[in-house]
Amino acid sequence: MPAHWNGTLFLYSHGYVAPGGVGQAQAAPTVEAGDWLHNNRYAAAGSAYSSSGWALEDAFKDQIALLDYFTKHVGKPKRVIAWGVSLGGIITAGLVQLYPDRFAAAMPLCGVLAGGIATWNTELDAAYAFKTLLAPSSPLQLVHITDGAANLQLAEQTFNAAVATPQGRARLAMVGALIDLPGWFDPTQPEPAATDFAAQAQAQATWESRVDFPFAFRYRTELEARAGGNPSWNVGVDYGQLLGASLDRDQVTGLYKQAGLDLGADLRALNAGATIKADPAAAAYLQRYITFNGQLTIPVLSVHTTGDGLVIAPNESAYSQVVSAAGKQDLLRQLFVHRAGHCAFTPAEIIAALKVLLKRLEVGRWDDAALQPGALNAAAAKVGASASKIFGLQFDPSFAAFKPPPYPRPFAIGATIPK
Repeated sequence: MPAHWNGTLFLYSHGYVAPGGVGQAQAAPTVEAGDWLHNNRYAAAGSAYSSSGWALEDAFKDQIALLDYFTKHVGKPKRVIAWGVSLGGIITAGLVQLYPDRFAAAMPLCGVLAGGIATWNTELDAAYAFKTLLAPSSPLQLVHITDGAANLQLAEQTFNAAVATPQGRARLAMVGALIDLPGWFDPTQPEPAATDFAAQAQAQATWESRVDFPFAFRYRTELEARAGGNPSWNVGVDYGQLLGASLDRDQVTGLYKQAGLDLGADLRALNAGATIKADPAAAAYLQRYITFNGQLTIPVLSVHTTGDGLVIAPNESAYSQVVSAAGKQDLLRQLFVHRAGHCAFTPAEIIAALKVLLKRLEVGRWDDAALQPGALNAAAAKVGASASKIFGLQFDPSFAAFKPPPYPRPFAIGATIPK
């Protein structure tokens, strides 16, 4: 709370905390962004949430309770801006959908904007393809997981065996392609060339083993306990169609050919075994927490890195699609930073985006010139070199023109859940 508050409150939602972990309340994504808010007379607040894991139900209540507390005990804001990263991005978008009258604008960063059902269906697709192609007779569990830690250990053992052979690496590339994992993992290294299939596959495999596997094979246990069953399904999914729509289809085709594998046979095996059904009550829970309806009433500016392998950039396509279907596209703008990593923004890039959103509130329309990558990069550079670091390393501002592909398996309000 600055000494001379300007009346605007930023309500920050933090990201995922592993089940059993203890979340820490944060008021901004970085120290530098928090300092910028304070120095410009903005107030900032955030809750730790009362639970970990897929904590959306609690986070919505906790963030609104915090907003009520602030209004009663600190001061009544003239306007409130919601923002948050990763899981906090979906919480941010959920808050402005569920409580539209409480907010003036929102900025989800690297947000899970495809919604709960689509996100966990995509995790299931990857886990299912991994088991079917690499360990079909393994006791590895995909849903109704009984021991998450042991299940993850088994997945890691299977991965280590697979990555040691050309055939295993090709099939791991298939897993990555089905869910559009980026072929770029390390932001300190250049993005692999479009035809460097081996480097792309290695990056995808790193995303799988280091980042995505805990969610698919371990943290799903927390989700299922919270939802009261398995909320995901793949019955009726055409995996050949998913691969055909993937930007990585040529990579998979090439690696399969090099490894001497029959791509058609693997796709037939995937389709033949796609029989997993959701528990209806659990799917209904995940639909509530949350599926987006696109009915925006305030400006929303989302920001994503192009090379995010945990919350893939096509999340932005899914969100844009439902907003457009609701006829609210003029309220949404989406920015992209060309960099590998989940939420790998510099504080300067975050502040540059914030300035664009604040100007939208001040003048009542988007400044299209300020939304161009060159203008955003210039604005980020002006914030200063000390705010252009991530992981202790210096990065140039990297906003870029980018159109993410469609989300692999979207789920919209009104879509059917197979019985």
